[in-house]
Amino acid sequence: MKGIVRSFFLWSFSILLMGSLFLFSTEAFASEKSSTKTDLTAMTFNLRYMNNFDPSPHTWEERRSTVRQVIRKEQPDIFGTQEAVYQQVKDVDNDLPNYDWIGLGREGGDKGEFMAVYYDETRFTPLEYDHYWLSDTPEVIGSTSWGNTIPRMVTWVKFLDTKTDKPLYFVNTHFDHISTEAREKSAELITEKIEEFDPDVPIIVTGDFNAGPNSEPHRILTEQGPFVDTWATAQTRINEHLGTFNGFDNPSGGGADNRIDWILSSEDVTTETTAIVDYQKNGQYPSDHYPVVADIDLP
Repeated sequence: MKGIVRSFFLWSFSILLMGSLFLFSTEAFASEKSSTKTDLTAMTFNLRYMNNFDPSPHTWEERRSTVRQVIRKEQPDIFGTQEAVYQQVKDVDNDLPNYDWIGLGREGGDKGEFMAVYYDETRFTPLEYDHYWLSDTPEVIGSTSWGNTIPRMVTWVKFLDTKTDKPLYFVNTHFDHISTEAREKSAELITEKIEEFDPDVPIIVTGDFNAGPNSEPHRILTEQGPFVDTWATAQTRINEHLGTFNGFDNPSGGGADNRIDWILSSEDVTTETTAIVDYQKNGQYPSDHYPVVADIDLP
């Protein structure tokens, strides 16, 4: 009888111990999951505007499938493009059925180049968005100042990330390629405009800045402004020796000092890996710029 009682006691104790261990493991797993950061892949991609003088195999008609291949391979959750005109914006949209986009031509409506923002529509819901021009009169469509003859602009979107039920700002731009003053003033204007955003919401900025990592615009944005360069803060960098402007004929992209396409973020964002994507297909470049991707963790 004592043996039966002792066995029953040991069996009961074992069940209780196993239950406690299960509860502990479940709670620990839940705690670990709740503290896991959110992985998000961002991309910036200057697509090279569609024209009638780029030689084969670099016409838009020839490059379009390669652009699609690169984006599908990298699978960004969200990305900004520069230079694309309306037809290209629509082509990319048609080629990527899981994405939607927001943008406006820099000359208003569908005219001029777009700073389009593409996003995974199964994950992100736009809450608000707007555009402004890089000039002394940023609310005036197509306005120019500071020595740039081509209108330059910013498109920004505030999203709800349905994966985390938290908001996120995404900003996309293209700085002038000629005027040094325009690039510096543009950096200052973006820094000022960001102050209108909710300070508790993380920000990602993509763009072709037409300036290298040691330039004054970079310093303004990352020292005077609230941003960090995800390339500099990333735990892992791929293709550090490359620049990002290949001109359809320079595999080096001009070297590391010519990294003119950036992904910036607010300081509360951390970056795991970033890469300059130097994909080519049979001597064909997807664009005259290499795209840049960053795997980041949101706070």
